[in-house]
Amino acid sequence: MYAFDYQRPSALDEAVALLRDLDEPKVLAGGQTLLPTLKQRLAQPGSLVDLSRIPGLSGIERRGEGLFIGAMARHAQVATSPLVQEVIPALAELAGMIGDPAVRNRGTLGGSIANNDPTADYPAACLGLGASIVTNARTLVADDFFTGLFETALGEDELVVGVEFPAPARAGYAKFRNPASRYAMAGAFVAQMADGVRVAITGAGQGGVFRWAEAEEALHADFRPESIAELTLDASDIMSDLHGSADYRAQLVKVMTLRALVAALR
Repeated sequence: MYAFDYQRPSALDEAVALLRDLDEPKVLAGGQTLLPTLKQRLAQPGSLVDLSRIPGLSGIERRGEGLFIGAMARHAQVATSPLVQEVIPALAELAGMIGDPAVRNRGTLGGSIANNDPTADYPAACLGLGASIVTNARTLVADDFFTGLFETALGEDELVVGVEFPAPARAGYAKFRNPASRYAMAGAFVAQMADGVRVAITGAGQGGVFRWAEAEEALHADFRPESIAELTLDASDIMSDLHGSADYRAQLVKVMTLRALVAALR
């Protein structure tokens, strides 16, 4: 691990100011991705800005018909929240699938989406539900927030404060886990919203999380497994690595989408 300066601000404005003033800062939320990266010397930040002391960033509350979840809410907190289980049970189920108990008790919603790992779970929930990401400066719809592999629309001095999730009529999530890391080799979040159906795919796209438009159109017309049974996902933009070829992952996407749909219909 390389040497770095450590800062632990106690207010959001203080954290934003540090991001503006420090040399090559990195934000520390849950640390489930950042700390292993530092230990392996794959990153060399000049400073770490730890958000754990900033109040008001970990709450879960009702907002209209939906939910607002703070950026520092732990995965375990989301998974076990009676409010999340009542309003968006698929989101609670997704959070309960992340990693193992140690990861779920440290990892955060904000850290997950800000990192935008192509195999992470929360980006699929945000995109699948048409969520809005709230930062210290603005609000971004999920379709505009996730811009590419490990890339988001966040500015250098911008922090995720929380996420506004609209409540779906029905939703489900399914993923095929890598047996070692438990990251998604393919995951699908299917949601029937007031304005149509959204299908978000994680773990498979070369550019990160994406929406499967053909499945959305078919399910908007008929929200049943039969409507997508004959669909085939184009594998040209699907990841291929030692864990699975692009064609294999494309087939996994279809299977996980069917399973997510079945979960939504329960």
